[in-house]
Amino acid sequence: MSETSSYLVPANSVEMEQEIKKSRFIAAVTHATDKESALKFIEDTSKKHDSASHNTYAYVVGNPDGGAIVGFNDDGEIGGTAGKPILSVLQMRGIGDVVAVVTRYFGGTRLGTGGLVRAYSGTITMALDELKLKEHVSLKEIKITVGYEFESAIRNVIEKMELKIKDVHYTEEVAIISDIPESVCTELKSEILNATRGKATIS
Repeated sequence: MSETSSYLVPANSVEMEQEIKKSRFIAAVTHATDKESALKFIEDTSKKHDSASHNTYAYVVGNPDGGAIVGFNDDGEIGGTAGKPILSVLQMRGIGDVVAVVTRYFGGTRLGTGGLVRAYSGTITMALDELKLKEHVSLKEIKITVGYEFESAIRNVIEKMELKIKDVHYTEEVAIISDIPESVCTELKSEILNATRGKATIS
């Protein structure tokens, strides 16, 4: 089983603000389960701050340890000074299913390339320090097909392992469907085969 099937995701939304050389930097961070919801949050935040100089952003959708969809944008700031630093902080924290927008209201003083990188990465870091996290567990659908005489045995195994049955189909045999954490898949299959004397079909 993969040890990276679970990862940390936002448990709430946060918004933090700081002023750097008269420019206002506002970081907004929330949970995004797919790219569409991430882009919607970016759009809504940009509309909320439509008079701002820049609405820069980054997102990580999926498992940050591999296979995640990522995106970022500098929204007119010097290339590489805003979106990429925000993304780097998100990735360094190991957070998945997350979207962050850092808004800047320009205060008249130019910060330079290094100053911008520090300002954007510092503002998102400040927001992430306040963000609550929870564990996202990747689930795998499993279908157990077995004779009627073993239905109660299968239900007992699932209950003992504190899992839940999603659906049951009754035909010539019983098909029990459950969504389970990938980390317990091997153990569950072993328990089921023992309980049914190897007569269950697991797919």
